[in-house]
Amino acid sequence: MITRYQHTQIGYLLIFALAVAILAIAVLMVTRGPHWIGWLVLVTIWVTLLIFSTLTVAIRGGVLELRFGPGIIRKRFFVKDIDSWRIVKNPWYYGYGIRYTPHGWLFRVSGSYAVEIRMKTGATYRIGTDVPEELERAIRQARDIPSE
Repeated sequence: MITRYQHTQIGYLLIFALAVAILAIAVLMVTRGPHWIGWLVLVTIWVTLLIFSTLTVAIRGGVLELRFGPGIIRKRFFVKDIDSWRIVKNPWYYGYGIRYTPHGWLFRVSGSYAVEIRMKTGATYRIGTDVPEELERAIRQARDIPSE
C-alpha cells in the first residue's frame, strides 16, 4: 500500500509550439523593429510556457494535488472525498491546459489519456497523465487507506 505518489508530465508539444512562436515574434521584432504589442505577446507566451509546460500530480497525506509548472496554478482534492475513478481517453479537440468539457474540468499538458475522478459531491475532473495506470493505482491505494 502506498501513501505517497508523484509524477511530472512534460508538455513537449506545447513547449515546441510556444518556442516556435517566440522565435517567430523575435524575428519579426528584429526585422521590423520592436513594438509594444510584440513585447506584450512575447511576455504572454513566456508566462504561458512557464506555467503550463508541466503538470505534476502528487498524493500525500490524503490529498491529491495537481500543480502546473512551478505551482502558481494548483488544485487539491481530499482523497476521502473521491467517490470513483477510471482511466479515460480524451479527444484531441478537448485541448490542453485547464478547460471545461462535457465530462467536467480537464487538467492536461500532453497526450490523450487521463484519470477521471468523480467526487462525492458529483463534480467530475479529468487529470491528464502519460501513466494513467500508475495514477489510477495510486488513487485506489490511497483511497483504501483507513481514516485515522
